[in-house]
Amino acid sequence: MIKSIAKLILALSISTLPVVTPAQQKPVRIGIAGLSHDHIHGLLGRKEKGDIVIVGIAEPDSGLVERLAKRYGFDKKIVYSSIDEMLRSTKPEAVMAYNDIFGHLEVVEKCAPRGIHVMVEKPLAVSVAHADKMAKLAKKNNIQILTNYETTWYGSNTEAYKVVNEEEQIGEILKIEFHTGHQGPVEIGCSKEFLAWLTDPVLNGAGALNDFGCYGANLSTWLMKGETPVSVTAVTHTNKPQVYPNVDDEASIIVQYPYNQVIIQASWNWPYNRKEMKIYGQSGYVFCRD
Repeated sequence: MIKSIAKLILALSISTLPVVTPAQQKPVRIGIAGLSHDHIHGLLGRKEKGDIVIVGIAEPDSGLVERLAKRYGFDKKIVYSSIDEMLRSTKPEAVMAYNDIFGHLEVVEKCAPRGIHVMVEKPLAVSVAHADKMAKLAKKNNIQILTNYETTWYGSNTEAYKVVNEEEQIGEILKIEFHTGHQGPVEIGCSKEFLAWLTDPVLNGAGALNDFGCYGANLSTWLMKGETPVSVTAVTHTNKPQVYPNVDDEASIIVQYPYNQVIIQASWNWPYNRKEMKIYGQSGYVFCRD
């Protein structure tokens, strides 16, 4: 069990995709698989940047399509009821998945044989079995998979890595602590389509454990330069069963390495939003508030 969890921790950290340089003339042709993840708003709202062009959307929920098309102005003619139909008709260069986490595997299964790169929202997969299949498909078909962790784009985290691993200002890492979460997806007003799978133990794999625990797993793997932990222990609890009857809303994870330790606290119960990281070294520490 420990080996499987440790393997999943590493699998959650896969994040590689070709970098788009300023010299690239044409915008990247993007297909979208699903619209039910609320992070879709960031993608649909960046039309004016001109770095991508959305050529197709696979989404069977006509009500959701209608609402988002009205808000963002995309042509409903580019919307298809299935991933296969969208890929055949539009031939995108890459596909960005904004569906449930369980469905990430299907997206890769459809795209990989066609040589289409894939971005999925975090976490990568609901299980080690799904992650293994995705990795094998990517390798076999020579595609790349990006797991989009919001924290990847935080300048504070990039600076922390530089201070700790490149400049070695605080000595050897002794402990890393993560506090990641908010009041809860229901409490902050997530859409009904998002909540339908985010609070489903099959479609999301867990509750706060997967939703917010994955950030610390990803960042600590990066900071530890891919070292495999010797053990992973997780304790989950549901503080608000009346709101989240099927999944955890509180999780504490201890990732033990031979000479240091990572503690990840993931929550849908905190009174404010936070994605904080503390790195303790032999001679100093780094604190990233976001």
